[in-house]
Amino acid sequence: MGSNLKSQNNIGVLLVSHGSSLSHAKNTFDEIHSLFMEATDYVSEVGYMKVAKPSLSKAIDNIVSKDENIKKIIAMPVFLANGIHTNIDIPIMLGLNPKETDPRFPDGNYPEGFYLSEAEPINFKGDIELLDPIGPDPLLIDIIEKRIASALKESKIDTSPDKTGVLIISHGSRLNYNREFITDVFNQYKSKTDYVVGQGFMELMEPTIPQAVNNLVENNDLDRLIAVPVFIAPGVHTRRDIPTILGLIDDDLANSHSHHDSSGHSHSSSSHSHGDSHSHHHESSGHSHGDSHHHHHHHNEKIEFDGEVLYTDPIGADSILIKIIKERIENKINEI
Repeated sequence: MGSNLKSQNNIGVLLVSHGSSLSHAKNTFDEIHSLFMEATDYVSEVGYMKVAKPSLSKAIDNIVSKDENIKKIIAMPVFLANGIHTNIDIPIMLGLNPKETDPRFPDGNYPEGFYLSEAEPINFKGDIELLDPIGPDPLLIDIIEKRIASALKESKIDTSPDKTGVLIISHGSRLNYNREFITDVFNQYKSKTDYVVGQGFMELMEPTIPQAVNNLVENNDLDRLIAVPVFIAPGVHTRRDIPTILGLIDDDLANSHSHHDSSGHSHSSSSHSHGDSHSHHHESSGHSHGDSHHHHHHHNEKIEFDGEVLYTDPIGADSILIKIIKERIENKINEI
């Protein structure tokens, strides 16, 4: 615990998440909040943009109900990169001005039924300050290194580091923020490791995951590939979509939604052909794009690799992530 900043400054903390219908995601953010409370003495809550509860408005009500002296809320988006959610949706939901013009509705008028037009009003009369998302913090590289070390313990082959490749995987977005974020993370990790490193996007951007894998394999003599999903919470993307693209689960199993948790296991695979497109809910992974979209999983793209594929867990409620969030909030409070 630090000095009792909450009572000195009458400040509450709102951790903002996207929200998901999947229990994996909500459990992760519940754990993030629990660890954050253990590490700090702020009055705090997690609030969700949609699907999960409490809403952002209700979470702020909960903060004030815990301490009626709260005069200011620091809102921290627990997202990895900037995007429509962090720059437009969350500010509007918090009663603030959006950071940029909404490309979906440039005039700022949202149709009936659109989630921003149905957002609950904020009852809090004090100040709300919205921070930037996590971004390419150097400490994220430490988490990636931890996930890789853990996955290597599951390896079934004996090979050298120069025959091991690492693939950094991100969601992809129609906006450029996601590429800027993951390219920065990729460059930081590449500068710290002796492994051959590539990066690929699950959708909407290139290189796709198959393109990135094939590029690594064509230019290097690899026996083993470690795939690292740079997402915060486990969910549909990390448990179904990416493993399907990598050939770790087959399409029929993916379509049935009845596969096991593929995190952290090894899989030896020959050339894979990856099939059907899937429509599904977002997971709360820190990605930033529009509310509704169709997921395309790269028809006719084949991964030409017959070595071992190790697939790591996502970031999760890692103590290093808690440290990043805590430091961002304390730095802001120290400015006040």
